[in-house]
Amino acid sequence: MMTAPNEFDDLPFEPDNWPNPGATIAAQPEVTPEPATAAPTPPAKPQAAVANLGNPQDLADLNLEVPDPEDADLPDFEFHEQIDRAWFVCDRFDLQTDIWRGRILRAVRDREKIGGEGRGRGFLKWLGDREIAKTQAYSLIELADSADTLLADQTLEADAINNFSKRAFVETAKSPIEVQQLVASSAQDGNHITRREVKQLSDEWLSMTSDLLPDEIKVKTADRSLPPQQVAPLVRELEKLPENHQAEIHRAIAETPDLDTVKQLTADAKNLTRYLDSAAHSQTLREGGVDIEAALEEALRLGCLDITTELVRQTTQLEQAVTKLYTTWKRLGNSADRLYVDTGASSPNLRSLVACVERITGKLIEVSLDDTGDNTIRLQILNDGDRLA
Repeated sequence: MMTAPNEFDDLPFEPDNWPNPGATIAAQPEVTPEPATAAPTPPAKPQAAVANLGNPQDLADLNLEVPDPEDADLPDFEFHEQIDRAWFVCDRFDLQTDIWRGRILRAVRDREKIGGEGRGRGFLKWLGDREIAKTQAYSLIELADSADTLLADQTLEADAINNFSKRAFVETAKSPIEVQQLVASSAQDGNHITRREVKQLSDEWLSMTSDLLPDEIKVKTADRSLPPQQVAPLVRELEKLPENHQAEIHRAIAETPDLDTVKQLTADAKNLTRYLDSAAHSQTLREGGVDIEAALEEALRLGCLDITTELVRQTTQLEQAVTKLYTTWKRLGNSADRLYVDTGASSPNLRSLVACVERITGKLIEVSLDDTGDNTIRLQILNDGDRLA
């Protein structure tokens, strides 16, 4: 459901119009009316309230007409064209609104840094009062920063922002500067920019310029023998790996520069990243003195990297589950002890509750896997110095 425009809909994108959060806001001067003989002149509005975001018809565009889905006389292609136009307008205003929300949040955050209580507590309280999540707030601030950077560097003109969908603009802000310039040039020519187009340009640029790829792959990407959308994920996975593993994959793909090899090496690079990350966080593997690199080489030689990666990953997950189990068990025992002390004969139901959970608060934990009780798991928790019975 569309809402009516408000006073912030036509605010400009120019960062220079945004107030300094550390400065005080001066009162607006009174406007003296014209003499009675002349037509009265309306008071002048602040520049931020009358400036436009480019197209003078922006506010009128908010009066959307959604086509009737039951209109049999409306051809499908025309129905979808109307839907796409309406959706684009919503995307555009969604982007504009979020950029200004990011600037507002940034101003509040910076103001709190100058005169707040310290450590961002004032800003967090401001967010809490308005039911705004911290992650959402900083995402909007990042969007505003990106917009201001593109505008300040004159990579993009303010009017051209109207040609972006929200997701396309966010994707552009995350892209390399060369891609930003290409996208900005297209937007300033009046073209509608979608996220798919930005991602395609990013993939092409990455696939033809990355130093992690051999020249054979770059040539095939340039002449479209290899699709950039298949080569770019390999580059992104290679960027996460140490140099020695990058060199090995670089050699392998130079020997067989075809699509099947690209796909296989992308999967291998992804598994390598997971393997190395999980192994680095596994206390069991560290204490066991396992040569992680030697095990990895053997897994690659035998072609069982995927199952080896899964083994290491599950090892880390089980360690984390055991740690969480122990801390939860300790908290549960402490809560049961406190409740037992606070209750007596006058609260038999609470005493019954404490007695009921004793089967999982002691050193022997019993949990039934079904309602019949035929399948039961028993876990014994031993502290240092304890021995199995």
